[in-house]
Amino acid sequence: MQKFSTVVMDTSTLLSSPSSSSSSSLSPYPFHKRSIFTTATSSSSFKEDTYFLSQLKPSENKSLQELKNKLNSIASSGESNNNNDYYSMWGIPLLTGTENADVILLKFLRARDFRVSDSLAMLLKSLSWRKEFGADAIVGEELGFKDLEGVVAYMQGYDREGHPVCYNDYGLFKDKGMYEKVFGGGGDGGDDEEKLNKFLRWRVQVLERGIKLLNFKPGGVNSLIQVTDLKDMPKRELRVASNHILSLFQDNYPEMVARKIFINVPWYFSVLYSMFCPFLTPRTKSKFVISKEGNAAETLYKFIRPEDIPVRYGGLSKTSDLQNGPPKPASEFTVKGGEKVNIQIEGIESGASITWDIVVGGWDLEYSAEFVPNEEGSYTIAVERARKVEASEEAIHNTFTSKESGKLVLSVDNSASRKKKVAAYRYFVQLNN
Repeated sequence: MQKFSTVVMDTSTLLSSPSSSSSSSLSPYPFHKRSIFTTATSSSSFKEDTYFLSQLKPSENKSLQELKNKLNSIASSGESNNNNDYYSMWGIPLLTGTENADVILLKFLRARDFRVSDSLAMLLKSLSWRKEFGADAIVGEELGFKDLEGVVAYMQGYDREGHPVCYNDYGLFKDKGMYEKVFGGGGDGGDDEEKLNKFLRWRVQVLERGIKLLNFKPGGVNSLIQVTDLKDMPKRELRVASNHILSLFQDNYPEMVARKIFINVPWYFSVLYSMFCPFLTPRTKSKFVISKEGNAAETLYKFIRPEDIPVRYGGLSKTSDLQNGPPKPASEFTVKGGEKVNIQIEGIESGASITWDIVVGGWDLEYSAEFVPNEEGSYTIAVERARKVEASEEAIHNTFTSKESGKLVLSVDNSASRKKKVAAYRYFVQLNN
């Protein structure tokens, strides 16, 4: 027996005219005849450091003071470099004793379990690498990877806790022509090595862009979220590049990732992870989220709001929209197996234009949109006829201008499936003269 759910929204308080200061109004979260609105929550398995000194253990606080003393002693003696500008990272001087500097020093200490000598050695080596690599100025470089921007590695949106999100998808390199264009043909000449080094610079550039979004303050946002799509990733061909990237990031960007989310994970990766898992520290394991193929949207909704998730992963965020300021909020709901959900947007006045976005993670269900006039005897208008939406399709975006008052009904019919699916929609209404 098919189940029905209805979400009712009234636009009467949402309308605005072109003469007002704002040309559109956003939908609030709906009230429901029967609530099916759910908000995914992030996992509490990993507890991120706050970097408040008052919350450190006495031994950790002692290690921090010892590291600061040793670093100042080295700088004063000129043992490594007597230029104070040398001892800075991401524009933050490390010798000033500020809370911003403490955040960075604590990252290196945490990476070496608060062993001061090991942390100092890691820090000095990283400082040297940054100067040699030119990491401080790399964000402004033109490296010639326009084909990879927004596809292979890119920053887009924030998670529910305000962390910038970095997406990684190396499936593009399954194409031999693209692989050889970026990495070379695998010959013994120096050209391939030069191309690899250029790619590594670009990948560091993407990370440095994300780090510029961090606060480096106690209680602030001090780390990123990484989402890695393993679908179609050529394992053997990218082994060298992957190892280089991993090594660079581990050695020079400690505690910069709050959570690592792997999506579209093939079965063999899960097997390998289960084999290596016992050798990982509890802290490292708590950062990992493994999601099998086909569950990308369901997984990402737990950590990231749908308006910040790229459309390719079942969200509403398009790269082209990022030029227009912060994303417009969306309402979330779930569609249970065997259920049809009707979203009714009421209170639409004659002559008003309504624009909406709607998406269901992994669609594979039926969708339609219709306008129902208020006046008795008027005909219902099929705005979008019922059709099967394939699993690979992205969010639907549409606009309708009404000639009479009424309501818009968006329908998603999951009656042919047993699987519960996450979904989201948003809309705004504009009055026309």
